[in-house]
Amino acid sequence: MCATTVIEPWQRERCPRVVNILRERMERNPALRQSIHATGPGHLGYADRGIAALVSEDRLRRILTRMLDENEFLSPYGIRALSRFHGDHPYIVNVEGQEYRVNYLPGESDTGMFGGNSNWRGPIWMPVNAVLIRALLQFCLYYGDNFKIECPTGSGKMMNLFEVAHEIASRLERIFLRDKSGQRPVYGGTEKFQTDPLWKDNILFYEYFHGDNGAGLGASHQTVA
Repeated sequence: MCATTVIEPWQRERCPRVVNILRERMERNPALRQSIHATGPGHLGYADRGIAALVSEDRLRRILTRMLDENEFLSPYGIRALSRFHGDHPYIVNVEGQEYRVNYLPGESDTGMFGGNSNWRGPIWMPVNAVLIRALLQFCLYYGDNFKIECPTGSGKMMNLFEVAHEIASRLERIFLRDKSGQRPVYGGTEKFQTDPLWKDNILFYEYFHGDNGAGLGASHQTVA
C-alpha cells in the first residue's frame, strides 16, 4: 500500500517521454496491469491526477478493512506491526519436524530471541505509521472524497482517506498526551516520569511503543526508519 505516488497534470506535461515509457511497459505486461492500479488515459482521478500504485482500488479496500480493524492492526495508539488476531491464533509452520510460530506480542518478547524485545511482532513503530499516513494522503489526492471506508472497521462510521490519515495521526498523538487520569501513555507505569516535576513534561521519544497501551519501549532516545 505504501508504494504509491500521485502524478499531477503538470508533471505529465513536463515529462511526456517518461509517461509514454510507463504506458508502453504496462501494455507489454497485461498481467501486471491487472494486479496493480490502472493507469493512463481513462483512469485519471480527482483534478485529473494520475497515480502510480501497487494496489488497485479493490485491493486497497481489502487492506484497509484489516488495517482499520481494532481487533487486528488498529490500536488506540496507532497501527500495530502485527495483527492482534495472532494473539489467539498464532501463525505456525512446521519445518523438518520443528515447529515455528509467530505470536502477537504488543510489548517485550516472551523469549530471549531478538534481544528480548518483540520488535515487529506487535508494537507500534512511528516511522511505519508515518509512511502509512503519507500513502493515505497520496491516495486521497487521487480519489478525493469519492473513496470512503469504514473507520474503525465495524463502527458504521465512514471516512474519506484524509480523515482516516487524521484518525491514525490522532491516535499516535495520544501516546504523548495526558489522558483523563492525567497520565501520559508513553510513560506507562513509570511513576517518576508520570509525576516528578523535573521529568513529567520532558517527553522522551522511544524506539517503538506498546501495541495495546502505548507505553514507550526499546531505546528512550531514538527510533529506527
